[in-house]
Amino acid sequence: QVQLVESGGGSVQAGGSLRLSCAASGFNPGGRCMGWFRQAPTKEREGVAAISYLGFTKYADSVKGRFTISRDNAKNTLYLQMSDLKPADTAMYYCAARLELTVDCPVGFRATSWGQGTQVTVSS
Repeated sequence: QVQLVESGGGSVQAGGSLRLSCAASGFNPGGRCMGWFRQAPTKEREGVAAISYLGFTKYADSVKGRFTISRDNAKNTLYLQMSDLKPADTAMYYCAARLELTVDCPVGFRATSWGQGTQVTVSS
């Protein structure tokens, strides 16, 4: 059974940092396109970052230079290091994976599995 479980969300002041984790089970995350999405109240869900099975990373323009996506294949865990957080980053953050093998792994890819989400709140 495929499972993605996020953790690491919380409340921080602007300029602060958080690291989100996503523990994957039921499949080999090292061989899949994986990424992070977020959804703020009254807004559509948007892609934040993605990492291909080869380790290539891509980011939304709004987070470039501030967020870093990475993966520890030995721990079956995906990470999102977030720095210089802004109030506009406040959202529910979701880990996602595309289980079909694919070379292309853009931000906002068509995911087939989702985590339950972890809330990030940034105050000014």
